[in-house]
Amino acid sequence: MYTVIKNAHITFALISISLFVLRAYWSVMESPRLQKRWAKTVPHINDALLLSCAVYLMNASHQFPFSDNWLTAKLLALLVYIVTGTVAIKRGKTRGIRLLFSLLAAATFSYIFAVARTHSALVGL
Repeated sequence: MYTVIKNAHITFALISISLFVLRAYWSVMESPRLQKRWAKTVPHINDALLLSCAVYLMNASHQFPFSDNWLTAKLLALLVYIVTGTVAIKRGKTRGIRLLFSLLAAATFSYIFAVARTHSALVGL
């Protein structure tokens, strides 16, 4: 079961970043597609499934943030990703700010992915 949930977690993460890139592009381009109902709901449903898998994996592996450094790094980076993603898609006042924060969010996601792969908070250092 662990492997199935882990693979689901990875799949939901890939869907999450794909949806983010699409929505960030629409935000920077000021596309009305960003206002479609599915574009506002599907990412949140996917992210809830992603988080549910993460909670299962933590409990099954007995690895937790603030006990395991790499999970602490992932959690803190997730908070940065949420903030930068919100500015990129919703709160950025100009196209330039939305583009900058889209790139910052994508870089943060890349860090989260690298930490997950290596189980090290010091990826690339």
